[in-house]
Amino acid sequence: MAGEPQDDCLFCKIVAGTVPATIVRQTETTVAFRDINPQAPTHVLVIPKAHYENAAALAAADPGLTADVLREAQAVADEEKLDSYRLVFNTGSGAGQTVWHVHGHILGGRGLEWPPG
Repeated sequence: MAGEPQDDCLFCKIVAGTVPATIVRQTETTVAFRDINPQAPTHVLVIPKAHYENAAALAAADPGLTADVLREAQAVADEEKLDSYRLVFNTGSGAGQTVWHVHGHILGGRGLEWPPG
């Protein structure tokens, strides 16, 4: 069920504390942690603690939680002293989503070309 922890979800396990992660921020509704395969000097993931498959599912089900994730992305960028950054939500395997728990990638600390990949 949407919003409920999933036993087979890596990010739900990070939220539960059963899989380690380098946590940089945590609120009542979100967790932010360093990506284990960084694509930029700063590469932090921001996730809701509740399980939703992707950004569209989260936005449809809980706009308030969606806002929490975006607010935390800005807070991470501020703490990391990023004057510019990219916030990416991959949706679907064709877009590069590999973990089926919505997560925003905060990428910064180097020039980011456009268009991406």
